[in-house]
Amino acid sequence: MTDTQPNDRIAGYKTQAKRLRAQLADTGAPISHSQALEMIARQHGARDWNTLRAMAAVPGNARPLAVGDRVSGRYLGQPFTGYVHGLTHAPQAAYSRITLHFDDPVDVVSFDSFSSFRQRVSATIDADGRSPQKTSDGQPQLVVVPAGL
Repeated sequence: MTDTQPNDRIAGYKTQAKRLRAQLADTGAPISHSQALEMIARQHGARDWNTLRAMAAVPGNARPLAVGDRVSGRYLGQPFTGYVHGLTHAPQAAYSRITLHFDDPVDVVSFDSFSSFRQRVSATIDADGRSPQKTSDGQPQLVVVPAGL
């Protein structure tokens, strides 16, 4: 059965596609609306427009993250802020692959006389933004929270 209820996320994606199409037309590189929708889908980590639309149409979709979103959280016990650089998932999958770019590099070593800083990391997360992999103290290696929460 097709969901015919209005959906703010889908409407937002379509608005983004219209803006992208207008900006490209202004620069002399016009594209079709369907091409703009496909580009927006890939920017949000989906394979294509149909996949993005299906994910957005699922009531209570627990995957609130999209490429470009501001996030905060903890990586290997260290607090961070940054943005989602990449995101890959299938609508039926339990986990997503996320790449984060931290505003400030994070020291991933807890040893006093040695440091190793990371500014971009990739990990697997569940729908709650927690990695299934744990540190030695039993905490998730990565916890991601959308900005403002």
